[in-house]
Amino acid sequence: MKANVLVTGGAGFIGSHVVHHCKEMGFNVVVLDDLSGGFEDHIPAGAIFVKGSVTDHLLLSELFSEYRFEYVYHLAAYAAEGLSHFIRRFNYNNNLVGSINLINESVKHKVKCFVFTSSIAVYGKGQLPMTEAMTPVPEDPYGVSKYAVELDLRSAHEMFGLNYVVFRPHNVYGENQNIGDKYRNVIGIFMNQIMQGKQLTVFGDGTQTRAFSYIDDVAIPIAKCVNIPASFNQVFNIGADVPYTVNELATVVCNEFGVRPDIKHLKARNEVLHAYADHTKAHNVFGDPSGVDLAEGIKRMATWAKKVGARKSQEFDNIEITEKLPDGWEVKKEVV
Repeated sequence: MKANVLVTGGAGFIGSHVVHHCKEMGFNVVVLDDLSGGFEDHIPAGAIFVKGSVTDHLLLSELFSEYRFEYVYHLAAYAAEGLSHFIRRFNYNNNLVGSINLINESVKHKVKCFVFTSSIAVYGKGQLPMTEAMTPVPEDPYGVSKYAVELDLRSAHEMFGLNYVVFRPHNVYGENQNIGDKYRNVIGIFMNQIMQGKQLTVFGDGTQTRAFSYIDDVAIPIAKCVNIPASFNQVFNIGADVPYTVNELATVVCNEFGVRPDIKHLKARNEVLHAYADHTKAHNVFGDPSGVDLAEGIKRMATWAKKVGARKSQEFDNIEITEKLPDGWEVKKEVV
């Protein structure tokens, strides 16, 4: 009999890829997504779709009672790290309280393993390369919320025996990314700006570095971990090994679209300057990465982006703090 699994955020970017791999593994997949950042047509055929939020604890209780999930993959989150400073209540309600609702139901219904996508945002700054043995010191509310969930999962395991796997991905890109989100995912932002004939916007001088990670290096280990007991109750960094500057990234993306880089430098944000992680632990447990380098990954994503076309940038309507908002994120006021 096929196992029932829940994938929260399964209409989103990483989540839709995890659903695809779970279907390939023979699972019956239920997707829970509020479509705030995902798209229903991203959900692979054969998955059951329920529109709703992890903040709705009554809905979660009904779903767990009906489907008796063996595994839970929790990918639902509002992952705009830089914006989290200005949407603190929204951030903690969605990314922390919503996660706790899921953990509660997983404990009560004896879920075999709870798979959680955290973030390298938990590490903070100045810890390079980031390794799982380091003590996290998150710098922003997004990282704080992710680390709090990690700690709660450890507590739930010790108290109730709930097995878990924590993944800390970083700077993930690829097909199905929401390129219309101007607050996060720089590669999608660049592609959307190019297709609209706009300048590329870069915060600061563009020398900040990130290791941009193709989706296969993230979604495949996440999906398969429930069949690898050695991964249980462990934390893993997952993603690409080679860091690039944002300026170098802009050049690669522009080359793929056949345009010359035209960059508008905005005032630097309050963000970590350099971020890259060590993935030795993940490679030892899950095997070698996909081998898709930045140029090939950008090519694959660009091919998809050209098919779907440009997307209108979405405004976040619930900014709670307007002081020190980065350039371009200003709250749009209605004309009376």
